[in-house]
Amino acid sequence: MASLLYLKHTFALSDEDVVERWIENPYWQHFSGERYFRHELPCDPSSLVRWRQRIGEEGCEWLLEHSIKAAVSAGVMKRQSLATVILDTTVQPKAIAHPTDSRLLNRAREQLVAAAQEAGIELRQSYARVGKTADAQAGRYARAQQWRRMRREVKKLRTWLGRVIRDVQRKAGELGGVLKIRMETAQRLHGQQRDSKNKLYALHAPEVECIAKGKARTPYEFGVKTSVAVTAKEGVVVGMRSMPGSPYDGHTLHSQLEQVEILTGVKPSLALADRGYRGVQPPEGTRLLISHTRGLPPALEKILKRRQAIEPTIGHMKTDGLLARNWLKGSDGDAIHAVLCGAGHNLRLILAHLRVLLLALIVLARYATSMLRSACGRAAATIGEVHGGAMPTAHARRWA
Repeated sequence: MASLLYLKHTFALSDEDVVERWIENPYWQHFSGERYFRHELPCDPSSLVRWRQRIGEEGCEWLLEHSIKAAVSAGVMKRQSLATVILDTTVQPKAIAHPTDSRLLNRAREQLVAAAQEAGIELRQSYARVGKTADAQAGRYARAQQWRRMRREVKKLRTWLGRVIRDVQRKAGELGGVLKIRMETAQRLHGQQRDSKNKLYALHAPEVECIAKGKARTPYEFGVKTSVAVTAKEGVVVGMRSMPGSPYDGHTLHSQLEQVEILTGVKPSLALADRGYRGVQPPEGTRLLISHTRGLPPALEKILKRRQAIEPTIGHMKTDGLLARNWLKGSDGDAIHAVLCGAGHNLRLILAHLRVLLLALIVLARYATSMLRSACGRAAATIGEVHGGAMPTAHARRWA
């Protein structure tokens, strides 16, 4: 099960895909500890879900710890590199649709109506037909930038949701089970305004937060803030942790350095960070260097230039790994997914290092073969000269 999680996040696959590819790949089966080639599924894909829930964030950190040890033993990283780390934060987007008021209101009404019908409550009106039409019309008006007409359709959807809520409250009595959950979600969404705090952006993922990172292409991202720590020289991930509540970057410093010390057994003596970490006091025994700090010695200025190395690491985890979209449920799923993405990145670094070693061995073998052939040719020519040309060249080469 551990090997399947490693393979899933190394090659950016879903639970179903990694199990199906495991059958036809003998290298993956050998990596998983199999002695003979198997032709049946190693497990049901749903078993990966239950196993992740069973081990939790602590078990996933154990997997990340062993990926760090594998990087050290494979020669990807030296033990001394753990003394200097780079810290940064990014957003781990959740697998949700882009939140719009019209869609959320209409969907909350549909779910509340379905839960009421399952509970045997006969509603006055469900607004199924007009709600679907108003939701589609609001999207058309938004596309045409006709904002007043769009707000009019959104107001209709909010009114209809309120009517269904009051109708259920009158007829249901004491709520329980799924109906209670749907009612709480609908009431929270119905009272939500533009300036409200802790807004609801997805009905199936209420923990999703709207985070503004100042990017031109993605001004707002919907997910959870994630803290990342990598070694300054090799870029090996030595710590990843989700930070619910979208804290200030500097407030993630202590918890992230604590995780690095737990996973590696080494307390970093130097931490490099961007200007988002200004104003925070690092823990005792660790020095914090902030970007664009002036008046540093030349040695520290050279080290500080490595601060930008964490940006491509985060980019690779999002493009080559699964950090760009999290499909796991709840805040526990956010924490588990972040740690496993770091372990997958470390395994990709190890594989790249081994490919380079294999290429070097192939080049060295070809060079040695060519040198051996040229030496045999020279030896054959020398033997022919000694025997006055009496020995044929082919026999001389075999003799040599």
